Amino acid sequence: MGGQGIAQILVYAIVLIALGYPLGLYMARVYGPEFRPRWLSAVEGGFYRVVRTRADEEQDWKAYSKSVIVFTIVFFGLLYLILRLQGHLFLNPDHLTGVPAHIAVNTTASFTTNTNWQYYGGEYTMSYLSQMAGLAVQQFVSAAVGMAVLVAVIRGFSRRTATELGNFWVDLYRSTVYILLPLS
Repeated sequence: MGGQGIAQILVYAIVLIALGYPLGLYMARVYGPEFRPRWLSAVEGGFYRVVRTRADEEQDWKAYSKSVIVFTIVFFGLLYLILRLQGHLFLNPDHLTGVPAHIAVNTTASFTTNTNWQYYGGEYTMSYLSQMAGLAVQQFVSAAVGMAVLVAVIRGFSRRTATELGNFWVDLYRSTVYILLPLS
């Protein structure tokens, strides 16, 4: 590795370290109970009505875990169906057939768990719909689930209780809309 490669790594590390503190402060504010953005409050409130929760409603570890598991299972099923049925769905101009079951399970499991293991040939295997509404959505949603769970763990440690860990739906929404989407 030449001098330029080492310099690039050092600059990259310095930038990451410099941005870590302000990003951490911003994320602490986003996950805090007093966070109330006015410009997206109607959309956020609509999401909470759809999932039948309130932003100020705390969950214990059982309810939080149940929400995470149910949400993950539902999205696993949806992604698996999209991959298996892509040959019959729209946005498939190359007329690709459905993904074989073993590849669909492997891909669905990897994208749902945010490991993104890709055991397929990209655009030779996946239709535009599968890539756009399936895999790309999962890249955001699975990361948001991981962030929400981490925030719940941190709250559990800092509050020294497992009876008030926050609300999974609030954490999921805020992870996606206020952190992941702006960073992308």
